[in-house]
Amino acid sequence: MFDSLKILIPLLQPVWESVWAVIRVWWWLPLPLILWKPFSFLWLWWRTDIFLKKTKFILLEIKIPKEVLKPIRAMEIVIDGLWQIIYDPPDWWEKWIDGKIDPSLSYSFEIASINGEPHFFIRIPESGREPIEAAIYSQYSEAEISVVDDYTKYVPQDIPNKDWDLWAADYRLLKEDPYPIKTYPKFETEHEPLEEKRIDPLAGLLEAMAKIKPGEQLWVQIGASPVTEEESSWIKEGKKIRDELARRIKKTPLRKPMLMEAVDVLVTGEPPGVSKEEEKEFIPPEMKLTPGEREIITEVEQKIAKRGYLTNIRFIYLGKRDVFFKPKLRLVLAFFSVFFTQNLNALVPWGKTLTKIHKSWFLPLNLIFNRRLYLRKRAIFRRYKLRNHPLFPRKGRWPSDFILNTEELATVFHFPGRVVAPAPFVERIEAKKGEAPPGLPTE
Repeated sequence: MFDSLKILIPLLQPVWESVWAVIRVWWWLPLPLILWKPFSFLWLWWRTDIFLKKTKFILLEIKIPKEVLKPIRAMEIVIDGLWQIIYDPPDWWEKWIDGKIDPSLSYSFEIASINGEPHFFIRIPESGREPIEAAIYSQYSEAEISVVDDYTKYVPQDIPNKDWDLWAADYRLLKEDPYPIKTYPKFETEHEPLEEKRIDPLAGLLEAMAKIKPGEQLWVQIGASPVTEEESSWIKEGKKIRDELARRIKKTPLRKPMLMEAVDVLVTGEPPGVSKEEEKEFIPPEMKLTPGEREIITEVEQKIAKRGYLTNIRFIYLGKRDVFFKPKLRLVLAFFSVFFTQNLNALVPWGKTLTKIHKSWFLPLNLIFNRRLYLRKRAIFRRYKLRNHPLFPRKGRWPSDFILNTEELATVFHFPGRVVAPAPFVERIEAKKGEAPPGLPTE
């Protein structure tokens, strides 16, 4: 064996010298391919950060009138109108040079309970204030809209700390985007002529917020960015689900290997490519659907027929440690559970960013258990303040980024009436302030 190596090494010496010469001269050639992905990520992050610093956002507080007689459908009309106001996808130059990203110019619908008083907010780019106010006033003419300071500034910015603690969660859809959650028509809101007989899904959340004591706060944030069919494949996925349930999938015959075709010719005596006539079914596939399958097809078609928003939902329960009571978060979990439908879809917490760390089988990792939990709480608190999507700045569609259409979004965020949502601490206005009559003397 050693004799063979002595003979082989001198023979391979010229080959190795040639390979090494190529590597020494051209070692840099694959680097652009290897470094392109991290470079493009850092470049976009840098340009996007500059763009966001130049973009001014404002927080609008909407004080709802004492009696809201409009149904939830009115909020769907508002949200449908908001879709076009802010939709402005970037072109190549705006994305890579200016750093413009369309999801950054999204709406943030927020409900915050501060010391037991629920407030309704919408965070928007300042440039869209007038058309957004017009869209809201078109349906809620008695509402009062004003620009306010960000309520997240009035708590310590280093939560959790020795005095404050928090618990938070991002949400995801249980199934694919085309499956809808339970929406307001299922609560029979539209079928009841009398307001006192209507059912409002938001009432549970407002009652939970009314139980928040001084020193506690409960925030719910719904980020929504307009999305088209070209930007997301959710409509195609919906049509595929519909066709599969309706048994409309065309079966494409697989080409057999040449050897198998030769065997078939010897056995059957028929040339390749000739198949027996398919037996015609007298009952069409649509007639074989069960009532549950028909309902799913109808709901999926209704969802993809309306405009969609790329959405992420999160909530934070925070408070001083002497009053912080963790079981209260179950009040919010109960609110999101009302949109659950067994055969369609549901909103459930996403374990990736949930402020709960599981013990690991790798025991050394458990030594930093408390530190991992602290960092996760800090991360979700920071993302809430900045209105960033989960796992920012990482790109891609995560389970916490999902599609809700205008009907679903209006179901989760709308302005309730006093009778259907009788939370006593919801701030309402008795009457809208009017402008002075024209021609009134000023001296």
